[in-house]
Amino acid sequence: MPKIAIYDTSLRDGMQSERVNFSVEDKIKIARKLDEFGMAYIEGGWPGATATDTEFFQRAKDIEFKNAKLAAFGSTCRAKYAACDDPLILKLLESGAPVITVFGKSWDLHVKDVFRIPLDQNLDMIYDTVHFLVSQGREVIYDAEHFFDGYKSDKEYALECLKRAESAGASCVSLCETNGGALPSEVYEMTAEAVKRSGIAVGIHAHNDSGMAAADSIAAVEAGATHVQGTVNGIGERCGNANLCTIIPILTLKMGLSCMPEGALRDITELSRYVDDIANLVPDDRLPFVGASAFAHKAGVHADAVAKNPRTYEHLAPEIVGNDRRILISSYAGGSNVVQNAKKFGVNLGKGDPAVKAVLDQVAHLEREGHTFEEAEASFELLLKKSLGQYRKLFDLKGFRVIVEKRGPNEEPITEVTLKIAVDGVEAFTVAEGDGPVHALDNALRLALNRFYGKELAKIKLTDFKVRVVNTHAATAAKVRTVIESRDQNQVWSTVGVSENIIEASWQALADGVEYGLLKHLDKK
Repeated sequence: MPKIAIYDTSLRDGMQSERVNFSVEDKIKIARKLDEFGMAYIEGGWPGATATDTEFFQRAKDIEFKNAKLAAFGSTCRAKYAACDDPLILKLLESGAPVITVFGKSWDLHVKDVFRIPLDQNLDMIYDTVHFLVSQGREVIYDAEHFFDGYKSDKEYALECLKRAESAGASCVSLCETNGGALPSEVYEMTAEAVKRSGIAVGIHAHNDSGMAAADSIAAVEAGATHVQGTVNGIGERCGNANLCTIIPILTLKMGLSCMPEGALRDITELSRYVDDIANLVPDDRLPFVGASAFAHKAGVHADAVAKNPRTYEHLAPEIVGNDRRILISSYAGGSNVVQNAKKFGVNLGKGDPAVKAVLDQVAHLEREGHTFEEAEASFELLLKKSLGQYRKLFDLKGFRVIVEKRGPNEEPITEVTLKIAVDGVEAFTVAEGDGPVHALDNALRLALNRFYGKELAKIKLTDFKVRVVNTHAATAAKVRTVIESRDQNQVWSTVGVSENIIEASWQALADGVEYGLLKHLDKK
């Protein structure tokens, strides 16, 4: 079976996604991570197009890639230049990248209406560019932009574009589904024809405008493509690119094809979250294989079956892709959900234990009040241990006051919190400021607890804060639900609070989050 070369374009095509802007340092970090993971090619950007991309390639010259070849991206030469004289082509060479990927038109519509040149001249530009870059000792990949639309418009012309790149010395012709409108059956048919007529590797570069990018990529491989382009988490322009975090597991686990070093698949969930973290994107829980919900079970019937045999509701074991199984707690849960979660928390219960029904009843009551434990498992663990008498209270709230003051129309509000707590009867009173009420409450709580739990407290960081209105019909008097995410060096956990008062709801989630983290570290002693 042929090895499939995976070509990552997160640092170029991925950066064209809304709200994604990588600094040079971000790109260096991601490039190292992609290489460590085992990508065959890493496309670093378009040197000369932006200062960021130009600097990236300068700095990348000092990086020794162990698995990947670094690729620079650019276009074929312009109509008014020979390739050897085009400044943009020379910038590609100056990048020092061993691989250069050039895109060219393969749809006659673009040649006529965008370039406004004769069709034969476009073919000459493809040949001239590829031939010149190959003559300079570079591996060249030709991206046939709009190939599938071009094939539908003029099949022979689209295929001739590939042939010109091949005859000029390209190592691979990548078929670009640029507008994202083709169905997998169409991609299969057209890729098969391209493979039949080509003497070099044929690749696929799909966009997700019809939700088909991963399916189109797999169809192309089934038709004979041996080179697949995409991005981590499918980031990219408009609806995104083909998601390599979906495609790589399918190629490896479903199709038995080799595309990554042995053992790499166990790190794919970590890779997914790493890129989201650097991109400052909220991870999509519903992503196949790597999403937090990919192996989450909410219905009691499902949870009970998975406890007996995970294959009943899982198409593969989550640990194969570095993910985790999650048994959710909600009013839809059954006793099995509680039992399995309790076991995870080190509490042994049987399904017939009276405590199980008591916990489920309490969860149902709290959900009616607006709580949710699906994304706040730490709050559920505290609830469970309170119900079983296994909870150790670390501090008591005596009271707090929050003052928000705005001193002029153009001035930022100032937030100040006074807080009094007690630890084993010893009171602590603090005053703190912050960038908003939650930040100020967090600062005040940390100051108050520092004298009692300073070493453990220093390990806990608040990392995310979300607010959701529960009963929207009540307008400004509605209840709000807050979820706070915290982490230490080993774990991430979330806690929930609900109240008509957003500051009270935030305090509930914040206090639970800090207490959960402290208990975790103190119980290890």
